[in-house]
Amino acid sequence: MTVALLLPLLAATIAIGPAPTDTGSIQGTWRTQSDGGATVHLTACGEAICGHVVTSPRLRAHPDQRDSRNRDASLRERPLKGLLMLKLRPLGPGRWGDGWVYNPEDGGTYHGAAELRPDGALRLRGCIVAPFCRSQTWTRVN
Repeated sequence: MTVALLLPLLAATIAIGPAPTDTGSIQGTWRTQSDGGATVHLTACGEAICGHVVTSPRLRAHPDQRDSRNRDASLRERPLKGLLMLKLRPLGPGRWGDGWVYNPEDGGTYHGAAELRPDGALRLRGCIVAPFCRSQTWTRVN
């Protein structure tokens, strides 16, 4: 192959560059900041991200634990293990929102948002109505 043929091929390779990696994915298992370090598994559900309770110290001690603090009495018999506790839509690189977060500790459902921080931690925020919000940082388990 001649240099004249190699140069356009090399230029095209440099212009295209390596394939992009999905550094903004929050799918996987995360350890929460509350409830003694519960774990939540985040997966794609349609265009959104959904989170299900995997375990917690209380669930390990009492695996048949129910959603007894739910503000809706008709939902208080749901098992906590596997419970859908959040659903968020992608808003842009490293950001999700326009959804909800359920807190089994107080039985409340809140307007939710999440942001993947540069250090790899996930910052979750739940609001009744802004500025009445609470935030916590989750760390990736896998």
